[in-house]
Amino acid sequence: MTSRQTELKYTLKRHGQSMTGQRRILFEALQGQEPQSMAELVRACPGIDRASVYRNVSLFEKLGIIQRLQIGWKYKLELSDRFQRHHHHMTCTNCGRTIALAEDSKLETQLRLLAAHNRFKMKSHQLEIQGLCETCSKT
Repeated sequence: MTSRQTELKYTLKRHGQSMTGQRRILFEALQGQEPQSMAELVRACPGIDRASVYRNVSLFEKLGIIQRLQIGWKYKLELSDRFQRHHHHMTCTNCGRTIALAEDSKLETQLRLLAAHNRFKMKSHQLEIQGLCETCSKT
């Protein structure tokens, strides 16, 4: 069992939930992947019915295992910072491509300063840059 799987198991246990085969498959489908739509996630979880994927996604969101990236009126899902390196995203509003941006220490410092200046205790954050990717901007 990997350290991420161990963290998942303990997160579920702390909230009175157990590590089931379906939850393990869902978690594995999200590891090392770009953010996925629900349709992509359902396809990535063979043998699990759609309703079970939705129920487990809801539980994972509630427990902070995964996070939702809003893209207009749609969304994609990815593992939260607890299970992967913190990063931000650029999303193409035309084709939906999502590009992960590496963490930038200067940006992170600025965000903390902005929160402190407004007497706000930041727990977490997501930064989404929306526009056109290189391919879509050429057409």
